[in-house]
Amino acid sequence: MSQTRILVLAGGISHERDVSLRSGRRVVDSLASHGIAVQLRDPDATLLSYLRESRPDVVWPALHGASGEDGALRGLLDFIGIPYVGSRAEAARLAWDKPTAKTIVGRVGVPTPRSITLPRDAFRELGANSILEEIQDEFSGPLVVKPAQGGSAQGVSVVDDRELLPRAMVDAYTYCDSALIEQKISGTEIAIGIIDSGDGAVALPAVEIQPLSGVYSFEARYNAGETRFFVPARIEPEIAARAERAALDAHAALGLRHLSRVDLIIDGAGTPWFLEANVLPGLTETSLLPQALEAAGHDLGWVYSALADAAVAESRG
Repeated sequence: MSQTRILVLAGGISHERDVSLRSGRRVVDSLASHGIAVQLRDPDATLLSYLRESRPDVVWPALHGASGEDGALRGLLDFIGIPYVGSRAEAARLAWDKPTAKTIVGRVGVPTPRSITLPRDAFRELGANSILEEIQDEFSGPLVVKPAQGGSAQGVSVVDDRELLPRAMVDAYTYCDSALIEQKISGTEIAIGIIDSGDGAVALPAVEIQPLSGVYSFEARYNAGETRFFVPARIEPEIAARAERAALDAHAALGLRHLSRVDLIIDGAGTPWFLEANVLPGLTETSLLPQALEAAGHDLGWVYSALADAAVAESRG
């Protein structure tokens, strides 16, 4: 049994607070079921003084949204010398910004959909109507509009009717000051979890995502029964291997560690297209990484404990 004292941080003030609390409680329950010393805390203005006084062996950030995934919290933990599970601050910043992540992953040969990123101020100052007309001329077929930063599909729109593009831009800008407009790739949507507790990154079985509404929205992600999942994904072994390689390449290119989830679309030709990488995958009862771990025969509590022990061991050099 691990003797590591683990502090799970969940909640916060982001748009994904409720999801974060659900993830945090699931991590705590999984660890506690094996007798591991674990505590759950909702971060607030007293967090840093609490950490300095209590000195947990390791922090598990289960904070979805900006503070937990953009590198800020991780940088503070580095600053005060407390180990934590998950990617370093620098890597988290790269993955958190979707356009940056697409550029980095594209450079190592993983295809990613054609796109353009538009800050809100530039969109207004350079003429919203003319920009939208240019986008409609340059892109063929449906588009996906999403906040350049953020998670859980909040502010994401699939635009099949070009007249709905202005509304999609407004929705994206509600969550972030920059919007990413991508060419929609039709195919099979999958997510591949990556785990590394010290012996090298390993890809978990791909999870195929089939939302009943046709769109993997916030509601489809976190309401039971809204989405069908297939683990492993119903794809040919050769294509599955290709997707795993793409996910591992993305994980490595971004410098991620311990755990991540890479979202991909497999097109009709069997090519995996990179969409985004998550440094803190959802860990709720409907989330994809826990499903993949269980499908691979792993016990959640032991895996989470092993990742915490790896973080402690790395901090000691």
